[in-house]
Amino acid sequence: MMRVLAVYGIDSSYGERFADYVNQKEKIPFTAMAFSNLEKLLQYSEEHTVEILLVDEEAREQVRDVKAKQVMVLCQGELVEQKEELPSIYKYQSGDCVMREVMARYCSQPVEPGLALLGTRAVVMGIYSPVNRCFKSSLALTLSQQLARDESVLYMNLEEYSGFSRLVSSDYEMDLSDVLYLYKQGAYNWMRLKSMVYNWGNMDYIPPVRYAEDLSQVSPDEMAMLIDRISRESGYDKVVVDVGQMGRGALPVLSVCDVVYMPVREDMVSAAKLEEFDEYLEEADDGSVRDKIQRLKLPSPGRIGRREGYLEQLLFGEMGDYVRQLLKGRGPEH
Repeated sequence: MMRVLAVYGIDSSYGERFADYVNQKEKIPFTAMAFSNLEKLLQYSEEHTVEILLVDEEAREQVRDVKAKQVMVLCQGELVEQKEELPSIYKYQSGDCVMREVMARYCSQPVEPGLALLGTRAVVMGIYSPVNRCFKSSLALTLSQQLARDESVLYMNLEEYSGFSRLVSSDYEMDLSDVLYLYKQGAYNWMRLKSMVYNWGNMDYIPPVRYAEDLSQVSPDEMAMLIDRISRESGYDKVVVDVGQMGRGALPVLSVCDVVYMPVREDMVSAAKLEEFDEYLEEADDGSVRDKIQRLKLPSPGRIGRREGYLEQLLFGEMGDYVRQLLKGRGPEH
């Protein structure tokens, strides 16, 4: 069933631009339609189901007779509480920000069980290493950016201290901590997740946890089930997971990956750690994880003098060249 998001207001050009933006975003589960004529909107709502109606604050009194499951007001200035208690969203911000707020308010209402963007299960690509300082996260970020140039990609970081928000210079209202809480409470679904997904370039991502201890909200097995569910329900082509230092708890997460890229180093300490990891796999793994692991000797990202633009420099530097060759020769297929 088509889910319609209608936009109505005095500024018809805004509605048309916003509807075009929504309809071009593959992972937004609505078809957007812009209306500047009230009679046409009324007629449409009589004959079709309007899931969400976004209306300019100047026109909010005009839409009382429009049949819509949920109405939200697009405000031009300071958000104020209204008597009708209609949710309000600041109009002049990015389309991503508007839709994140729309999804968050939409999901505050009861949501249909099992709601998902069904399709082919995403390929889950894990980035993991028992070795430290091996450019693991640089590989994960470069891989996600490169894949996102041609496919829909979701990046997840399971590290306790990822530094990701510093690299992209962003603050977040919601992050992986909130996703884990919803999942633990049995309130998770893809619609709720969409309100917590951000975008950088072509890459979608869930901001990492704000506090390291939040990762303990779920067990390694539950984390693995969550990642598997995201891969099945979200409609992405690829899900890239920077697994972080989970110790022996990494095994369940690695087991749901289709491929595991493992950066390694050749110094004595690193070699000893890899030997211990291999011994653990011999005892605990039935071979399913070992068969997925591709050990990689990564190039150094080189000297990057400024934090600003670091992710772009990864993509177009030596690490980016390495990743492109890796995907060209050994990338997993659906």
